Amino acid sequence: MIASPLPVVLEPGEAASERAWRLIRADILRGTLAPGRKLRLEGLRDSYGVAVGTLRESLSRLVAERLVVAEGQRGFEVSSFSAQELRDLAQLRLLLEGHALEHAFRAGDVEWEGRVVAAHHKLSQMQRRLRRADAGALDPWRRADSEFHRTLISACGSRTLMATHATIFDRYLRYQNLALGFRGEIAIEEHQALMDSAVRRDAARAREILAAHILGGVDHALASGAI
Repeated sequence: MIASPLPVVLEPGEAASERAWRLIRADILRGTLAPGRKLRLEGLRDSYGVAVGTLRESLSRLVAERLVVAEGQRGFEVSSFSAQELRDLAQLRLLLEGHALEHAFRAGDVEWEGRVVAAHHKLSQMQRRLRRADAGALDPWRRADSEFHRTLISACGSRTLMATHATIFDRYLRYQNLALGFRGEIAIEEHQALMDSAVRRDAARAREILAAHILGGVDHALASGAI
């Protein structure tokens, strides 16, 4: 059985398979369903309260996202971690996020700038709590970190670019949730520098900082031995 599952409660107009996909996906991203875990349909049915056919549909979507692996007649399992995949995801994130930063910095208006500053303020509050060893800030920090990076590129003007970035970012986020962790002062300084670059519209500097930020996180994860 999966720890603390949520029942599939449908929103108006939402299909059961859509809701099950969202819940299982969230559990994979935050590590409740760990890398390499077998996803037995009977157990998932009991935990999420949906039919086996609905689960198959939801899991097939997650296979397409490469968060789940289909094992033929043996069923499904959560995709495993690998150092090479983390490096690949980091490079893809750099490519997509760096490109989106340039467009967002050119097109962003004062409202966008205000959202960036607000997202950074929220992130800073969580970082301060982590510096005080407040373990309760870990999950809010992860959400605030994700929100800050997505807000930085939100004015890029391309829904396709945003959607493609979101797919890669979420796969990278799974590693962050389980292996990367909080890097302390260096991450705080990098986030501050990214915000300052956004306010100045200095895309070249932002791309330099982003590269150090992402690749530094990869090095930190690999050095930790968690992967």
